[in-house]
Amino acid sequence: MDSLTDLAFGAGLLDLQFPAGLSSAFIAQAEQGANSPKTFQAKTWFRGFLLSLLLLGSTFIPLANAQEIGRKQNDATVGVVQRAFVDENRSNWQGTGPRPLATIIWYPAAPGAKLKAPNFGAPQLQQFFVSYPLAEDAALSGKQKKYPLVVLSHGNTSSALSLDWFGYYLASHGYVVAAVNHHGNTAAEAGGPIPQGFGAQWERPKDLSILIDRMLGDPVFGPHIDADRIVAAGHSSGGATVLELAGAVFDPDQIQAFCKSHEVDDPNCNLPPVIQNQLSQFEALKKTDAVVQASVKRSHLPYSDPRVKAVFAMAPALGVGDTDASLKSIRIPVYIVVGRADNVTPPATNAERIANLIPTSTLTLLPGMVGHATFGSLCTPAGVKSPDWGSWVCHDEEGVNRARVHEQTEELALPFFQSVLAAK
Repeated sequence: MDSLTDLAFGAGLLDLQFPAGLSSAFIAQAEQGANSPKTFQAKTWFRGFLLSLLLLGSTFIPLANAQEIGRKQNDATVGVVQRAFVDENRSNWQGTGPRPLATIIWYPAAPGAKLKAPNFGAPQLQQFFVSYPLAEDAALSGKQKKYPLVVLSHGNTSSALSLDWFGYYLASHGYVVAAVNHHGNTAAEAGGPIPQGFGAQWERPKDLSILIDRMLGDPVFGPHIDADRIVAAGHSSGGATVLELAGAVFDPDQIQAFCKSHEVDDPNCNLPPVIQNQLSQFEALKKTDAVVQASVKRSHLPYSDPRVKAVFAMAPALGVGDTDASLKSIRIPVYIVVGRADNVTPPATNAERIANLIPTSTLTLLPGMVGHATFGSLCTPAGVKSPDWGSWVCHDEEGVNRARVHEQTEELALPFFQSVLAAK
């Protein structure tokens, strides 16, 4: 693997997704990569890539027909709304306008709000996935004068809805939760993920900072958000993103050095052909595309945001790429949770390394066969029994209860945020 960028974004690109609307060209590349005469190791990595690609995109569906999901919820009504925010200071990848920040917001809704099904995408998939009772465009609850804000970051090529279970839970406990689609790095956009989104990881933390700006300035939510109580959370590459808000500095050269000095097989150093192809295209665009060139100039800027008082990272990726000095300098509380059996972002070179260097961190290793994909969407019995892609998307290892893992994660995140923000 010769490209520095290939090495830099290896681990973070293993949580790709395959929701409805992903471009046929990208799918064709993936199929070609899976069937090419590569080594067994490469084929195994591709299967893992496609599994997570399918799984984490599974929430790109309407949140209709609420199901019994077997985890504790209170009686609060949760509202949901979409916002088409933009960042006027950064161009979209096409060079035709400002960078879009399409956002889903979950929030405590006023009592009596009518529950209905938001029109968020592919209806044909709803039978396979658990969904939630939501009040679309409902009024914000007046129970509190000010609410804490949580900003969420999805994994590479995912969507804002990939953490719907987490956003719903926090909103039901008194938080306004905003999740952004990272432009060019999300399958929620027409044409699916593009090379620019694969390569320009540094744009992601800036997306969250601008999202905070937009939420504070929103005429509906802004007056009711406590600007002194803002936290962030993310999964996989989204976990890496929120760590950058806390002060982590990503250095691709560090991953290259790691891969040269370690003979062990690690996802940070091995990429399936489809990902290498996307990153090769990004390298070519650096030489010809003005928008990419402008973005690269921002790649080494600091992205910490002092407004963020704590971060919660689920199975964070790119762990060997964060510099030791930057991790040691983080002073806000950081909570990291990961499955012990995660073979996409192995704890030893990701979550555990990060936690060992951050002086304010807490790490929980979920036992048994909890893996990277277990943080994905809950499946209905029809999803569990469905053939082909369903058997991948909805599969957990024996003894793993995905609903319980979600509940455990929520029971870690909520008191963590409450304890941090209580002092503010």
